[in-house]
Amino acid sequence: MAGWNADTAAGPLGSGTVTLVEGSSFCISSANGDIRPELPHGVFHLDTRILSRWELTINGQPLEPLAAETKEPYRALFAGRVPRPDGHADSPLLVERLREVGAGMLEEITVRNYSTQPADCRILLSVESDFADLFEVKEARITRQWKETRRLESDSLEIRGQWEGVRKSVVIRGEGAGVGAKALGFRTTIPPFGQWSTRVSVLPTVDGAVAPFVHPARGEMSPSDRRRQEWVDKIPVLHMGNRSIERTLRRSYEDLGALRIQDPDHPDRVVVAAGAPWFMTLFGRDSLWASEMALPVDPSLALGTLRTLADRQGTVVDPVSEEEPGKILHEVRLDVSSGLALGGKSAYYGSVDATPLFVVVLGSVSRWGFSKDTISALLPNADRALEWIRDYGDRDGDGFVEYGRPNVHGLIHQGWKDSWDGINFADGTLAEPPLALCEVQAYVHGAYTSRAWMAYDDGDLTLAAELQERADRIKQKFNEEFWLPNKGYYAVALDRDKRPVDACASNMGHCLWFGLVDEDKAPSVVEHLMSPEMFSGWGVRTLASNMGAYNPASYHNGSVWPHDNALIVQGLLRYGFVDEAQRIATALLEAAEYSGGRLPELFCGFDRKQFNEPVPYPTACSPQAWAATTPIQLVMGLMRYDVHISLGGVWLDPVLPESYGELHISNAPMGNGRVTIDISGPDSTVQGLPDGLAFHHAQRPWLTELLEQAHLQKPGT
Repeated sequence: MAGWNADTAAGPLGSGTVTLVEGSSFCISSANGDIRPELPHGVFHLDTRILSRWELTINGQPLEPLAAETKEPYRALFAGRVPRPDGHADSPLLVERLREVGAGMLEEITVRNYSTQPADCRILLSVESDFADLFEVKEARITRQWKETRRLESDSLEIRGQWEGVRKSVVIRGEGAGVGAKALGFRTTIPPFGQWSTRVSVLPTVDGAVAPFVHPARGEMSPSDRRRQEWVDKIPVLHMGNRSIERTLRRSYEDLGALRIQDPDHPDRVVVAAGAPWFMTLFGRDSLWASEMALPVDPSLALGTLRTLADRQGTVVDPVSEEEPGKILHEVRLDVSSGLALGGKSAYYGSVDATPLFVVVLGSVSRWGFSKDTISALLPNADRALEWIRDYGDRDGDGFVEYGRPNVHGLIHQGWKDSWDGINFADGTLAEPPLALCEVQAYVHGAYTSRAWMAYDDGDLTLAAELQERADRIKQKFNEEFWLPNKGYYAVALDRDKRPVDACASNMGHCLWFGLVDEDKAPSVVEHLMSPEMFSGWGVRTLASNMGAYNPASYHNGSVWPHDNALIVQGLLRYGFVDEAQRIATALLEAAEYSGGRLPELFCGFDRKQFNEPVPYPTACSPQAWAATTPIQLVMGLMRYDVHISLGGVWLDPVLPESYGELHISNAPMGNGRVTIDISGPDSTVQGLPDGLAFHHAQRPWLTELLEQAHLQKPGT
């Protein structure tokens, strides 16, 4: 996952970094709560850094960090102490900073005096705002200088910035503060064993008005608390015999709730942002995959994501933004730099896989019980996406979808491995675009199959058979041209000269999910995925350790990505490789234990025998949407849980490992109702099914089986 023009890595955040996130706002700070301008720290709102310095000193001393605990994804409590001026070890002055992020930041500062003597305190909060674009901060390349003015009032400081007609501002307010041009100050004497506290806020202005984010009264719920409670009330309640996995799943629910953002044009629509800290915006691929994997938790997230992407579906050919008719965007950006580079637009379309995935996710959503009119309204968008596959995606008419950027500013690689060196041959040589990625052909196959399902559900069996036949032709051609018989696995891509790119990579695991792999080839594919060169003990690596480009501490050439593994697990289950699926799923869920139940975007690919804990990747996003939904996908996949309202039921055939224990899920969405699911070993029950739905202790039939029964497709095709 990379920004639209970001082939460079993020700068180091510093040790002990704390990240808070709520919707499209986030905060990055050091372990004592300070925000330091020389690091990629700050408070960000709508892709702009509204606070670049936030440093607290007491009597001229910075705080020594003691603890930083994230209470919710948007709230943290920092504890520190003030160093003694006389050099003695223990300080009687301890400081607590309770911080919350929303449309800005709120912070309650409490200083406690654990001394028998009163303490005179000069408390200074130094503040700056540079209004830098998010990617300027991420990549440490801030060059734009805003003309700055400051307005001082009795308890507040407003910082205004202007650059070539663009105006932004932020208001910093503190209860009882003295205000200077670059700081808020307080003087107090704290009695023995007493305390002093104040509350401060950092609020951006929108159209000249301060954002509506205010301190609640003490003891009351904040807007973020109310938003979280609404989320908790609507999602399933889960209890599991394995308490560690239960904690991980609940953490996933929390993070997914915090990563929800609103479509500014349609506030009633909630979509999934890609991940914190650098990608708190709508991404085509990331938001679609996260929505797909979160369907059992909240199907409305996927519907909101689809509707928002549909509104921004490409209509014209624009080489600058890479927009094309029918194409689904890669990401939305609201910062000044991106707008200038994209010719005034806020969307960049440099993604080869978001368009077929749009159709795939719509097919999944259509099975979860939304009204026929709701799905029908999006079918024209799905059909335009299929037209893009035919007219633009397949650039040379060879039957495969390729990518190649039309300008030097866009991403070199436009699949999910979008780093500059993400696709390479076995000897480490970089593959040259245009490239046809193996997993993209799987997504295209899945798009045609999903659209065929929707036609079948709509009663148009002729169209369903026609679309399924297209999918079958893709499968046949793929297995003829991507299979490497001398290696026993699939090429990761075909390069610009149609040569198979012969690296052993995880991409082929996605082909299992969509059924693109021939049955006779699946055992060899699985053998390679589970080999010591690919499976680290914590998960399947992105690239085998015996490949020329392998680097366990790289972004895409040997690291382990949780979402990548979740897709592989689902593919293994589809082809009947239950033991292997259980092994990967269990390894990932064990890895989550070492990061507080939260799987990061990725971690390094070092072998588990070498390091007893997963080695963190330095700049991994956390929380990140498809990493947050990975535990959900793993457990639901091992439940073999499938909903298809139009077929009249729910299918459940669990293969959860014994170590997971019994599973009880209540308040699970199902059509227009809520159900309760109980699983104990191979036994399962579903209670509370809406009228007309049945429970099947089996796996859902495939579309080809149903079409064969209808005599509209020849057996064996």
